[in-house]
Amino acid sequence: MNDTVNTNEQPTTTNKWEDVALLSQDKLELLDHPDYKKLMDDFTKAEQDRDEVRNQFLLAKADIENARKRFERDLASAHKYAIDRLVLELLPVIDSLERGLEIKTTMESINAGMQLTLDLLLKALQKYGVKQVNPVGEMFNPGIHEAMSVQDAPDITPNTVLTVVQKGYLLNERVLRPALVIVSKS
Repeated sequence: MNDTVNTNEQPTTTNKWEDVALLSQDKLELLDHPDYKKLMDDFTKAEQDRDEVRNQFLLAKADIENARKRFERDLASAHKYAIDRLVLELLPVIDSLERGLEIKTTMESINAGMQLTLDLLLKALQKYGVKQVNPVGEMFNPGIHEAMSVQDAPDITPNTVLTVVQKGYLLNERVLRPALVIVSKS
């Protein structure tokens, strides 16, 4: 028996299995349609693009994490060994002081040795941007000088540094310690 009833424009039969076969054939025809194939190709390409972007994201994330860890290691190392070059520059000063203490001589030679040692130390600090501030005769500058007192000096221009009580120091033009000074009265 092959009676067919046409509802919803889909062929049906009284046999259930024949109906399934006809519907499957219609679906297969839809799968062969050029628009469906293009849509499936676009979908497959989109999935491939998504996977590629995801892989690129994961690689970039791993690179950032590795760079962060490397930066943390380098920073920890820099903090740990920050003064090694300064210490290397100061070691000859220590050596000089030790040699000076071993020699038993007169006061003049001790003073000369101390001066040489001081010169070595100042030279070592200058290599790292440390500059000594000894402003005798200069105009008082509150940015790098600290006035300890004022003194009458009729022959000197007012606000001139008369005496340096303690020298100041700059590190790359930034004040480490202001010079303690006595200033002429206005």
